Amino acid sequence: MTNSLSVGPPPPFDAEIEPVRAAFRRLITPWEDVASIPADRRSRLPVISDEELSRAGAFTVAERIVAGPVGAPDLPLLICRPTSVATTTRPALYWMHPGGMIVGDNRTALDMVLDLAGPLGLVVVSVEYRLAPENPHPAPVEDCYAGLQWIVEHAAELDVDPERVIVAGGSAGGGLAAAVTMLARERGGPTLLAQMLFSPMLDDRNDTPSSLQMAGLDIWDHQMNAVGWKALLGDAAGGPNVPPYAAPARATDLAGLPPAFIDVGSAETFRDEAVQYAARLWQAGGRAELHVWAGGFHGFERSAPDAAISKDARAAKARWLLRTLAG
Repeated sequence: MTNSLSVGPPPPFDAEIEPVRAAFRRLITPWEDVASIPADRRSRLPVISDEELSRAGAFTVAERIVAGPVGAPDLPLLICRPTSVATTTRPALYWMHPGGMIVGDNRTALDMVLDLAGPLGLVVVSVEYRLAPENPHPAPVEDCYAGLQWIVEHAAELDVDPERVIVAGGSAGGGLAAAVTMLARERGGPTLLAQMLFSPMLDDRNDTPSSLQMAGLDIWDHQMNAVGWKALLGDAAGGPNVPPYAAPARATDLAGLPPAFIDVGSAETFRDEAVQYAARLWQAGGRAELHVWAGGFHGFERSAPDAAISKDARAAKARWLLRTLAG
């Protein structure tokens, strides 16, 4: 599909993080097609140990294997519980990892989530959903929904308040988090306190101005995005019959969803779909807080954590979480 809007040159990158983006682009070997993904996946996955996740004893870290969706394999969850909180029940942050629907596990980007959860005493649960192309839609989103159901059903065991669960995800996980909120609404499932969508992957059509502008420049660009969606949806990607639980930008009804925090960089592929999604939540009468970080590329907050823009992005997330939990 070709976007009919006139697309200008890419917006400038933040000067402090531009060298980081350029270095990452030199190192990236994009997947050329779906067939190359499984053999190449493991080499792209950094390993984060329990010791690193424990934050010198601030969290206890445990793996649990729980029931997956009906007829599907069991589901690995990683549970990080704060050790210094005396209250009997705590809010929970349920994390869906990034990775373009094709790479990652339940430890991916979890360090960023623990940075948010630690000061607020949140229990963090991260789901290891099945990956495409071996497991196309609806496998990833159904896994994520099954994990949410398990958390709520076992809230007492986890010392979690089942009425105070926030779903969160980055990139592909941001899209999955958005879809999980829709499934919970449609199925009369768990009541969610809020949703946090970090640079979410929402639109399989891959034809927004920002997707076209940032081709060949962003860390996750137009070509890589096409491969990710093709892996998830096959030949249906970009066509007329993609369900909103696969690509939340396709949803026609965004009413009745939990309050959302959405952030994205101005110089990344997902800028326009994230901005449009926030606008449509407002149009449906919902609550959303949107941040567009000037000059930010995809994943800048983790790739350049000491940059001013990254510190501002982390602070905005923390402030929103504090207000949401206090409300």
